[in-house]
Amino acid sequence: MSRRIAPHLPPWLAHALSAQRGPVPWSAVTRGALSAGPLLLVAVQTGLTSLGVVAAVAAMLAGINDRPGSRRVSVKRIGVPALGGALGLVIGTYTGQETGSVVLTVVLTAVGLVAGGMSAVGPVASAVGTQLLVGSAIGAGMPLPEPGWERALAYLAGAGWLLVLRLVLPTPGSLAGDFRFDGERAAVAGVYEAVAELLDAVGGPDAIRRRAALTAALDHAQDALAGPRLRRYASSSTERRLHAQYAAALPLAEAATALAWAEEPIAERASEGPRRLAAAVRGNTHTGPLPAPSRSAPALRALDDALLHAAEVFDQGRGGDLHTRPRSAGDRLRAAFGSAGREYGLRVALCFGASSAVAQALHQSQWYGQHEHWYWLPATAVFLVKPDLGPLASRVLNRAAGTVLGALLFAGLAAVLPRPEGLIALVALSGALIPVATRHFAAQTAVVTVLVLALVMVGGEPQASAGRIGETLLACAIVLIVGHLPMPGQRGGGVRARLAAASDAAHAYLTHVLDEADAPRIGTSGTPSDHRTTRWTLRREAYRTLAEARSAISLSAHELPALARHTEGADEVAGLLERLVDTTTACAVHLDDRGRLGPRHEERLAAVLAELSRRGERVGLRPPPRTPLAG
Repeated sequence: MSRRIAPHLPPWLAHALSAQRGPVPWSAVTRGALSAGPLLLVAVQTGLTSLGVVAAVAAMLAGINDRPGSRRVSVKRIGVPALGGALGLVIGTYTGQETGSVVLTVVLTAVGLVAGGMSAVGPVASAVGTQLLVGSAIGAGMPLPEPGWERALAYLAGAGWLLVLRLVLPTPGSLAGDFRFDGERAAVAGVYEAVAELLDAVGGPDAIRRRAALTAALDHAQDALAGPRLRRYASSSTERRLHAQYAAALPLAEAATALAWAEEPIAERASEGPRRLAAAVRGNTHTGPLPAPSRSAPALRALDDALLHAAEVFDQGRGGDLHTRPRSAGDRLRAAFGSAGREYGLRVALCFGASSAVAQALHQSQWYGQHEHWYWLPATAVFLVKPDLGPLASRVLNRAAGTVLGALLFAGLAAVLPRPEGLIALVALSGALIPVATRHFAAQTAVVTVLVLALVMVGGEPQASAGRIGETLLACAIVLIVGHLPMPGQRGGGVRARLAAASDAAHAYLTHVLDEADAPRIGTSGTPSDHRTTRWTLRREAYRTLAEARSAISLSAHELPALARHTEGADEVAGLLERLVDTTTACAVHLDDRGRLGPRHEERLAAVLAELSRRGERVGLRPPPRTPLAG
């Protein structure tokens, strides 16, 4: 039904009604049920109810960050933001206790400026900024008897408990090998499956979408394998084998992309080899004999060579390069202080500061009645203003609808549930529902609203559903106003920054391929040469930055027209950059086979460069460096 009506809806409304789909993540549901609820139960039984509330809030926020992936990545995805939340609690608690309303508002505004700039660095940094702001709001607006350092420790304990559950509890499919690496195994198998699906789509209308799915699979596998570690290199045979299997997928992905670029149908059996490799990774077994594709074209010969190399690697499993270029501290600072970071920072600072000031004024006027807490309004503004959580209009609509639904649902449940046992059970149930509810912002908001209202009632706060609805609507109004205010510099800075990064990466990849056309491709030992290693690293970076740009452009396109118009034309430029990277990949495969470019490659490369130069100026993209063409 949604597919029939979506084309008739404006983009901002269609996005608000759309939801992600997929199987129920039962492992995450189990962890959610065992996190906030049991923590609160232990705290109530030991007389540490207020600290238990803080720990349960931390477990709830950690549950929102508990996404599919490897255990190693979960350490960074869950643990690092928790450090930001603990720091925010300390800042908010001591500033709120030692200063007046004016100074507190100024400090919270400054925290918003820093946290907003951090959002431009990347997903984990954005999650750190979110929890830093939420922790500051709770520390300042939720008076508790314990000092700030105890609250921070309780917060870390709550997030740490969920992280322990993530690291210890097995997940489906973990019995196929070392359970510590089941997330990595699934991610690497997904790459080979994506290669097979792209090969099946070659010559058809679905090839572009399948190539994008292959990029997403490679990004996911790269992240899963390159998470934080105590040692520099893989320390177990299982992990080294997975690294080698991931590296062996890169030439397969390259050959499949070149075949898709050629737009010529290939035999169905071409995809059988990658599918058998995927099954071998998932089941932790040997590959067995692989069917060889035809060798009638350079890309098909590259595919056959890549399959032979993969079969050898699967048997040996000696490890492999992940082909990543780690970001330096300077890169992160440039992102935080660049155009996107400045724009995000100013808007987050204004929203967080204004909502904190309004919340304190309402609290002092006893608009809340006898409630001691005023954190809800600024904490709500945090989730509304963060641009990486979706388009502004969609966030506001879903937050308002979710809060109303959650508050009304809690009001009905609170009237019949025993206290505190029933409320603790409700917290556990809500924690279990969070991994499923994250697929839609309104559903997530409703579940979080029920969970938080149950927490504060266990902590001694009277029922406050009506007040929470009013505060949420106020936060929506504040964020809508600030979101449309003119800011210094050009609007759409986040999209332009992502697009510029994608353009730089695409041209660096192209320049390397053309400059090194005459360099040796394979070393004497049969392993990839330095040229290919660098090429695959640049190729991965080009496709990754393009995917990030596409995500930012999609979010901007679903804003209200007053905001969406500032990034018009960016989607066409991103499409041209994708064509450039695809063409560069086809050139690289052809150069490996023939040692020179063919007329078709040169013509299409020149055409896409000319079109990109013309359209890029319309969206403020700086002209690319002159690129040498190899003959």
